[in-house]
Amino acid sequence: MSAGDPPAPRTERPPRSERGVRAPLRYRDFRGLAAGRGLMYFGNALATVALAFAVLDLTGSPVDLGIVLGARSVALVVFALLGGVLADRLPRSVVLQGACALAAASQAAIAAAVLTGTASVSLLAALSLVNGGVAAVGLPAAVSLTPQTVPAHLLRQANAVARMGIMLGMAVGMSAGGGAVGLVGPGWTLAADAAVFAAAGAAFGFVRVAPPRGGGGNPMRELAEGWTEFTARPWVWIVVLQFMVVNAVWSGGVKVLGPAVADATIGRGLWGVVLSAETFGALAGGLLAARWQPRRALLFGVSLVALDALPLLTLGYAPTVPFLLPAMFLTGVALEQFGVAWEVSLQQNIPPEKLARVYSYDALGSFVALPLGETAAGPLAALVGIRPTLGGGAALIVLACLAALSVPGVRRLTTR
Repeated sequence: MSAGDPPAPRTERPPRSERGVRAPLRYRDFRGLAAGRGLMYFGNALATVALAFAVLDLTGSPVDLGIVLGARSVALVVFALLGGVLADRLPRSVVLQGACALAAASQAAIAAAVLTGTASVSLLAALSLVNGGVAAVGLPAAVSLTPQTVPAHLLRQANAVARMGIMLGMAVGMSAGGGAVGLVGPGWTLAADAAVFAAAGAAFGFVRVAPPRGGGGNPMRELAEGWTEFTARPWVWIVVLQFMVVNAVWSGGVKVLGPAVADATIGRGLWGVVLSAETFGALAGGLLAARWQPRRALLFGVSLVALDALPLLTLGYAPTVPFLLPAMFLTGVALEQFGVAWEVSLQQNIPPEKLARVYSYDALGSFVALPLGETAAGPLAALVGIRPTLGGGAALIVLACLAALSVPGVRRLTTR
């Protein structure tokens, strides 16, 4: 190197103030994003509880409740890919503000219909369809926006903090929804929920980052580009396939068969306590992920997903609170460790201008299997019994994890 050459760049460790769990919160854009996402999930949890009781007050029919809630699930699947295209061609914070505005409007319309006595199952299903559609559109924008709000060395902490805010929002929303419905009824609870979504939109207004470089072309071509990015890396699509199995089994085993087992064993009140253990585990897992993850974080996270089999085995063979609580807690820890590893892996390896479209294919894979698991669990349990069904589901989860681990890209991928 001659005397006139510039010195070689050095990789320096960030200062201590940039290494803690709270470091991402020093950045205004991230604070707005984290607050908005937390409020969105709080609003969705609040709406789920209030809408369920609104339908039951209206008709008393679980079938009608399934129709209304199913409309939202269908919208999540149908509009997932559209969300990816919009988030890669428009300013992502604007997409999120628009999604929150439509969500607030749909919840206000549902509240007005319930409070005025003009609600019907078809109307509630249609408005639920709108709410699910805007949720699907907003999801890719929210997740792909994170790398634009913090420096690269804070990406792991930022994802962990954002996910902890989401889990806290969901937990508080479920609890607040039950209390509010008991105090003021479903109608006024849904009206308050509209205000929550409006507040989420206001929080996203504090996120001011450059729009993505991509977009503006033919939407079908853009979807094809996203599909090319999604399939170009085997570790991406194999993990999505893994979670198609995991989500279907978990949803059918815990959400459908779990309450039936609880009714016959620990009771409904304690079942709520058991479910909350997963949330506390997720918060603990997020805190751990913010402070530490191994360099091969995806390998670590995918391996931990096998712990999802524990609650199913416990429900089938030892459905008591002392066994169910730690099983659900460990599941929450494992899923959050995986979640942070997954988001960081995608954000570091997918081009930023195509990231939202890849997330939309990820979301589609995650959502599409949920109705299958929920509808198949009951008939299968009636045919072979609850215990064999739960045990078989646990085996499927373990096999799906082993299949994902067999892919070299999953085992070798490292985070920066």
